[in-house]
Amino acid sequence: MSRRIAPALMASAVLVAGLVGCSADARKTEGQQAPVEPPPAATPTPQVPAGKAPQRAFAVGVRQLKLDRDGRALPTTLWYPAAGQSGGKAKRSATAAEGRFPVVMFSHGLGGRPDDYATLLTRWAAAGFVVAAPTFPHTSRGADNNVLDVLNQPADVSYALDQVLALDGTAGDALRGRLDGERVAAAGHSAGGVTTIGLFTASRDERLDAGVVFAGTALGVGTAFAGAAAPQLFVHGELDEVVEYAAGKAAYDKVPWPKAMLSLPKGDHGRALLSDGATLRVVSDTSVEFLRWSLYGDADARKRIPTDATRGDIATFDDHL
Repeated sequence: MSRRIAPALMASAVLVAGLVGCSADARKTEGQQAPVEPPPAATPTPQVPAGKAPQRAFAVGVRQLKLDRDGRALPTTLWYPAAGQSGGKAKRSATAAEGRFPVVMFSHGLGGRPDDYATLLTRWAAAGFVVAAPTFPHTSRGADNNVLDVLNQPADVSYALDQVLALDGTAGDALRGRLDGERVAAAGHSAGGVTTIGLFTASRDERLDAGVVFAGTALGVGTAFAGAAAPQLFVHGELDEVVEYAAGKAAYDKVPWPKAMLSLPKGDHGRALLSDGATLRVVSDTSVEFLRWSLYGDADARKRIPTDATRGDIATFDDHL
């Protein structure tokens, strides 16, 4: 096990144990009610706009935003399509590429930071998405790892989305006129997966059109999926030693909207997301095509999803999109 992933895995174990025993009491203390399970309903048709995703790979720029929500420091990393030749590492404060790009909000896991996922997130940016990833004040590496603060993170993401979208109209900002606020997704790993599910359940952000959940569970946020239909992609290792595969599958089964699950028979809690390799290529290619379809409305991308997902013997794919 790599040194980089070990702290995140141990912290995630605390998440699972802590939320099982304490989340209901925490919600009661804060005056919230436990999420109510929705009644069974027919699968609705997603409102996926017709369109075409960019056909070329972009260079990638990266920058930082200093955000703060009522004393909660949320430094946010932005990866975005940049002008120039594609390939190579993301360039600091590079000139943004021409066009208007959908936004993906990404939430890191316990004991992690956005940069841990840079390989995956730069691939999303190169495919034509602006990716914004807050560093959470109590669950990032070096913080106090207050596991129950995960319940505050959906509101953090919604606030960060407010600030990111505001750049589109900010005079002189490099991303002015480059952000498509009508096409937005949320994604996250482990505790960030909990955060992401929460954005579609108890803390529904109606601006979100799609979700990607890596090794996530509904502990603490429930499965009362609400609002307009928003396609979901779940990715989970069947050998996950922190968030059991069955827990992720149970949350996936409750999604009432178009959905798909990429299962990794040899996958653990998330090592493949942190370093390049064959598994990450399958995960990144599948998630890119999912985002191209769900945010750009690219019908050809929809057709490619099953092929990318089942390349080799790395994954199996449950497709209900």
